Amino acid sequence: MTNKRPLGLPPARLIVIAAVAGLIAGAVAVYVRTAGSGNANVAGTEVAAAGGACEGTAELARRVDELARGEVAAMTPVEPPRPVALSFKGPEGQDLQTGDLQGKTVLLNLWATWCGPCREEMPALNTLQKDMGSEDFEVVAVNIDTGSDEKPKAFLAETGVDALGYYRDSSMGVFNALKKEGLAFGLPVTLLLDRNGCLMSAMNGPAAWDSPDAKAMIAAAKGS
Repeated sequence: MTNKRPLGLPPARLIVIAAVAGLIAGAVAVYVRTAGSGNANVAGTEVAAAGGACEGTAELARRVDELARGEVAAMTPVEPPRPVALSFKGPEGQDLQTGDLQGKTVLLNLWATWCGPCREEMPALNTLQKDMGSEDFEVVAVNIDTGSDEKPKAFLAETGVDALGYYRDSSMGVFNALKKEGLAFGLPVTLLLDRNGCLMSAMNGPAAWDSPDAKAMIAAAKGS
């Protein structure tokens, strides 16, 4: 059994972790922008009703939580697992929602070029996608810089991040939706969704996503 507190209400220790890592300072600009969001009408996450789409996810989420240790020990279970409804732009600039990603396990990460910890973990996310990306798993790293694509694309090119699809939300609405639900306190933010689009766990702060600990957790999330 885990002694980690499930993500229902915001756990105080995650706020402390974010502050120590310097994430809150970097995300102040995000917090003050709550208007103009494409996610404003989807309310971030929705709790599944009894017998809903996520009814069968609890056992998978339990196995995932047992492997949230070492380099990914900060990954905290969401109880009960529930669907998420978040909007952003896809690699071709098309409108996407998390529901469009159903059919594959997804590690959804929010990042920005002005976030130091985000910049540090992007190469590890890139390696995870190279090593484990497939038809049934994808790292979906959503950039939330405001303005044009120039800065995020330049950063990805400079750091050799070449395996990740280019996902964007320049309105930062996806972050604000998660903040409203008590799932985001700073950047980076990472969610783990099963193939039915059900949110199983979440993390505030960076992690070594190319580590054996991370890969074992992802393998469990895929059911392999």
